Amino acid sequence: MTTHLQRIEVRHAFPVVFTRDLFAPRNPALRDAVARGQPDRRHRCLVLIDRGVKKAFPDLPARIRAYFQAHADALQLVRPPLILAGGETIKQSAAPVRRMLDALRAGNICRHSYCLAIGGGAFLDAAGLAAALFHRGVRHVRIPTTALAQCDSGVGVKNAINFEGSKNLLGTFAPPWAVLNDAGFLESLPLPLLLDGIAEAVKVAAIKDAAFFRSIERAAPKIARRDLPAIRRILQRCALLHLEHIATSGDPFELGAARPLDYGHWAAHKLEAMSRHRLSHGHAVAIGIALDALYAACLGLLPESQACRLIQTLRACGLPVFDPELARTTRPGRLAVLDGIEDFRAHLGGELTVTFPAPLGSRVELHTIDETLMADCIAALAEWGQPLNVKSRERKAAIHGLTP
Repeated sequence: MTTHLQRIEVRHAFPVVFTRDLFAPRNPALRDAVARGQPDRRHRCLVLIDRGVKKAFPDLPARIRAYFQAHADALQLVRPPLILAGGETIKQSAAPVRRMLDALRAGNICRHSYCLAIGGGAFLDAAGLAAALFHRGVRHVRIPTTALAQCDSGVGVKNAINFEGSKNLLGTFAPPWAVLNDAGFLESLPLPLLLDGIAEAVKVAAIKDAAFFRSIERAAPKIARRDLPAIRRILQRCALLHLEHIATSGDPFELGAARPLDYGHWAAHKLEAMSRHRLSHGHAVAIGIALDALYAACLGLLPESQACRLIQTLRACGLPVFDPELARTTRPGRLAVLDGIEDFRAHLGGELTVTFPAPLGSRVELHTIDETLMADCIAALAEWGQPLNVKSRERKAAIHGLTP
């Protein structure tokens, strides 16, 4: 027997641009992103638009056409933009992805052409999957329009749709050609949608950057008042931390067991499904990271004062730290949300690895969760501000001190 160990090194580089008025003809960001490396050719582009974005910005298709006309020497719009419903609906079946694939084929998009997707995180997930599947991958430009997408999902390397009730079960790892964040899209968003991004910022700060957490803590009153400059600064820093993690963690395609950026997500994903997406992803994440902060404090991993600060910061920003779904039971004494632990284990491939802050600004991965203790933490979260009677002396009683 002979064995040859094949090594392939692949380097990816893509610009993440923070700009305003992306489709103003004088703004070179889109042209430069598409034409980088090949400035002397005309680039064919298919544009996909989230219907919610079109509703908020009715003139967007016309602005896109005007931009392409102004840069006709470098850009070609192969057809009018395709508009599809976004939100979680787009990820519930393969039908929207099929429509995107049909449009890519009809537009004769090749591996030297471009698929531009304008929308929220779920829309970009579906569009990224279509772009990754077509011709084994065509160049994909993400233009995120929500706070959550601009600071988290839109700047990463993952694309997916849900399948058979499982979140993100069908997907790919495929870095985009470029990410273009237009601050103008944020200005139309109501505060709850802006807070979706803030929840992710608290999450990444809690496990990676204590100084960033303090800046969010100080900015919380401004965030709650919808101070857009303060919110934009937080979102941009969050995006850069996500990019840094992807580039430097040594595991950009998640081949290992740990998923640090999924702190709080075992509960968040379950709460989203249990609420039939009444809870947005960001709001569910806020609850999940609050819950896991309590758990980390009970184990002595996170000082009680820091768990209090994290939960108080979420609340001061206007984010929830509890939802009635947390208290739903499937049978006497069994909290339904705890099934999310096994769901997360399956997502990871069998070995449970859950990230907790330990202390703020750093993290630890655990491979087991004490469900009884976690249930106590859920009760503590429900009765925030009241002492909790933890019966077992064998378990940490730190929850008693976790009151605002």
